Amino acid sequence: MKLGLNLGYASPGTNPASLVPLVQEAERLGYDSVWAAEAWGTDAVTVLAWMAASTSRIKIGSAIMQIPGRTPANTAMTAATLDFMSNGRFLLGLGTSGPQVVEGWHGEPWGKPLVKTREYVEIVRAALRRDVVEHTGEHYRIPYDGAGATGLGKPLKLMLRPLRADIPIYLAAIGPKNVALAYEIADGWLPIFVAPERFHEAFPAPPSGFEVAATASVLVGDDVQALRDSLKPSLALYVGGMGAKGKNFYNALVTRYGYEQEAAEIQDLYLAGQKQEAMAKVPDDLLEKTSLCGPEGYVKERIAAYKEAGVTSLAITPLAANPAEVLEKLKVWIA
Repeated sequence: MKLGLNLGYASPGTNPASLVPLVQEAERLGYDSVWAAEAWGTDAVTVLAWMAASTSRIKIGSAIMQIPGRTPANTAMTAATLDFMSNGRFLLGLGTSGPQVVEGWHGEPWGKPLVKTREYVEIVRAALRRDVVEHTGEHYRIPYDGAGATGLGKPLKLMLRPLRADIPIYLAAIGPKNVALAYEIADGWLPIFVAPERFHEAFPAPPSGFEVAATASVLVGDDVQALRDSLKPSLALYVGGMGAKGKNFYNALVTRYGYEQEAAEIQDLYLAGQKQEAMAKVPDDLLEKTSLCGPEGYVKERIAAYKEAGVTSLAITPLAANPAEVLEKLKVWIA
């Protein structure tokens, strides 16, 4: 199992550039990859370009670039450029995000995510192969011939000659149908909140040789309850507030893990503005299963559960006063 560093997206008031020394330390230690995310704050592309320019070997991955935020042709250009300038180190992670972000931030229709993702990946791959891009689909029509079209659109192919036409594409997916789609059309899958013991109950098994790049928060210390409590605000946000009722995919995931009542209670409280009460409802058992949290010996042993679950790359978020020290320990423990 390979090790990666998960930067996520920058919290308000923080600067992703300050993470350069940590990324350089991960590279020095032999970490395989570093991943940046985006929601409705810092974007992934700018951060990854900055990190690529500050390193020479570590792979740089988007986890994720939001599908509704960019046309597939623009994503192909960005992927080809990042890969070219990083000397073949780019990993293209894509995801649809949820309807609140798609419609509320990007101003795009939610549509049919499975169909949209399939079309999107098809167009990106065609562009990276330098095919003349022509597509007639439910979500994308290239050249555009819909309302307001001039009729002057001309099929084009990428001017840049990509360093790699087969840049690896990873899909962020939570629902079983989305995961099955990732297995079919992508090179890898980006799961979140992995509970190794319940992984195969919640998701279909990946094909042989398929990349599963999971994330995990790492907190090392003897005061286990305090460490778990520090994770509750984040988990409560995702389970309770990242989506409306019936359209919160993190809530659905926790439900499939067997926490149906707790997931419902967290969501009801969070959406009612009772965030502290929602945090208090996050089960310690769920935090234990979805993070690397506890004394050194426990965390070291716990890593093996991710490998046994089929995770091929573990991108860690080191939550510590000295995150570089955590990186070094994980590198030793996973060897």
